[in-house]
Amino acid sequence: MAKRTFFVTGTDTGVGKTLVSAVLLRAAAQAGLRTVAIKPVASGCEETPEGLRNEDALALQAAMTEALPYDQVNPVALAPAIAPHIAAVQAGRQLTAQRLAGLCRGMQMRPADLMLVEGAGGWRVPLNDRETYSRVAQELNSPVIMVVPLQLGCINHALLTAEAIRADGLPLAGWVANRLAPEPMPVEAENLVYLREHVPAPLLGELPWQEEPDIEALINCIDLKPLIDN
Repeated sequence: MAKRTFFVTGTDTGVGKTLVSAVLLRAAAQAGLRTVAIKPVASGCEETPEGLRNEDALALQAAMTEALPYDQVNPVALAPAIAPHIAAVQAGRQLTAQRLAGLCRGMQMRPADLMLVEGAGGWRVPLNDRETYSRVAQELNSPVIMVVPLQLGCINHALLTAEAIRADGLPLAGWVANRLAPEPMPVEAENLVYLREHVPAPLLGELPWQEEPDIEALINCIDLKPLIDN
């Protein structure tokens, strides 16, 4: 059974949750840990001879140590690259936090030292008319890892997301700063100082911008100790 499970969220969509998750998985593997990961819902999937496949879920599958079939890594695959709750309605499917948490619990039964659950979009992305994705993390009672893009607005978005996570009764286990562009944001160093001082969790790493993601090259940018020493 997975010893440690963390839910990975972002301050918005497109901030690098999958990249951060893949780096965390590879860093854990380098430390000798067995890892699994699940992206319960993925929209923006492409039709392949094997069925619908999502680029992010495939990256998680490649980064974890345990060999599992795609359908277990991404059990709900949706074609349109739109909000999951709308994509699900268009596909005639219903998303509920209880069902998605159940899929995650099935993955938790796998023998592993570290498990990551990658969300979709930000903390309050809807699953249906009544629930947001944050409810899945609550059902799992999982500590959260937050991905913060180094761009204008990051302080406000990071603090609001951290506040929402804690208001939902979950611990913020750590956060990762991710540079999305080749040029640093204006006064980036000052922004990082403020975030370090005001986000109520340890900074797990700062990922530099890469034109082509190289997971192995980013492993040394991550500090796993706050996650695995507790």
